[in-house]
Amino acid sequence: MTRVLHLADLHGSLSDPLLDAMTFLNEVTARYPEAVSFAPGRPYEEFFDPADVPRHLETYLRHLREERGLTDGQVRREVFQYGRTKGLIAPLIARALAADEGIDTDPEALVVTVGAQEGMLLVLRALCAGPDDVLLVSAPCYVGVTGAARLLDLTVHPVPEAGRDGGLDPAALAAAVHALRAAGKRPRACYVVPDFANPSGASLDEAARRRLLEVAEETGVLLIEDNPYGFFGRTAAARPTLKALDGDRGNVVYLGSFAKTCFPGARVGYVVADQRVAGGSSHVASGGLLADELAKLKSMTTVNTSALSQAVIGGMLLDGGLRLRDANEPARRFYARNMDTLLDALETAFRGVPGVSWNHPDGGFFAVVTVPFRADTQALDACARKHGVLWTPMDGFHPGGGGERQLRLSCSYLTPEEITDGVRRLAAFVAEYAEYAEPGGSAECAAEGGPGNG
Repeated sequence: MTRVLHLADLHGSLSDPLLDAMTFLNEVTARYPEAVSFAPGRPYEEFFDPADVPRHLETYLRHLREERGLTDGQVRREVFQYGRTKGLIAPLIARALAADEGIDTDPEALVVTVGAQEGMLLVLRALCAGPDDVLLVSAPCYVGVTGAARLLDLTVHPVPEAGRDGGLDPAALAAAVHALRAAGKRPRACYVVPDFANPSGASLDEAARRRLLEVAEETGVLLIEDNPYGFFGRTAAARPTLKALDGDRGNVVYLGSFAKTCFPGARVGYVVADQRVAGGSSHVASGGLLADELAKLKSMTTVNTSALSQAVIGGMLLDGGLRLRDANEPARRFYARNMDTLLDALETAFRGVPGVSWNHPDGGFFAVVTVPFRADTQALDACARKHGVLWTPMDGFHPGGGGERQLRLSCSYLTPEEITDGVRRLAAFVAEYAEYAEPGGSAECAAEGGPGNG
């Protein structure tokens, strides 16, 4: 007879609804494959051609032979063996960061990771050492980082965004740090997505970025900057990253990913961690960098990042002239058109509708709609079943509670025609579901006997 394990005896995160949220979304998407789906924050698949993979791989192999002067045996070892824990393509990433973002970094300060998600996990594990350590996050916040914190049993403290489109509020961050310290806690770092954040779509203007860096300098709290969407503004004008503005002061740990700018299936990201660590890694020639400490953690988790995946991404970087922003300009225009289409469709469908409003992101993949009822998984299931459209409930993105009457729409994975059709379907659902919602905002009656069960 198979042994039975009790959930109560396993790690507490396995009972946390936070970890169930993504599973539910994957399942509901599978249950309604014909629905117009605003749920996944994925790149548009028509940008991908399987024939490009061997071409990029060959570019990287040629780079190894011709530019780095490796022999055939050394090339085989580079691609087929485990490889260096910090990664193989850090020098290429460093050159691309300098060209695209004005971030000048030593390749030794980089760790190439299995997606940005591993980078988050490594950074949190390294920075948070005891029960009084606290991670601050923007509210709402990407569930990947709050989920990683939950796996590590770290305390998360939410910091509100400044309005519907303004990103994390620097004044609120300063107040939160002081309040936590007064309570005997040790705020260690703050996770922030300055450009087109997931899930809110909000961005920080340059003045707010500079003020955020001032708060970090004054309080000693590190900023963990995650930048998956920075290339995808509705205009080509780019705001400087926090890391670039900070220069060599060391207030920012920078997370990067090639999931949106290259392709997510490669699962390649990176961390720029150039802070000095006193008393650590003295045997490393470059001296004690935080990146060296992260590499220690990585060696005991994933060992290294797939050499083959790194080779393909390295080839893509080389084929793009080590300027990913320029290479992604067609994608930027596509996503900008999609966001414009989404906002226009929302205006057409919901203008003047009581209780319905939405924000106006400057770019990226996501927008948030407020509705006059509880936009939970029950409502989502009803919407998918009756109207053939999917979205993401926002309450799971609020670690301190909130977002119950909001839903996230992702417009990256769809055509403009699908976006327009999806918003039309969403409007029909909202009108029907709101009619049955209780005055307090609960739509329980809809689930019991109203349109949710039709």
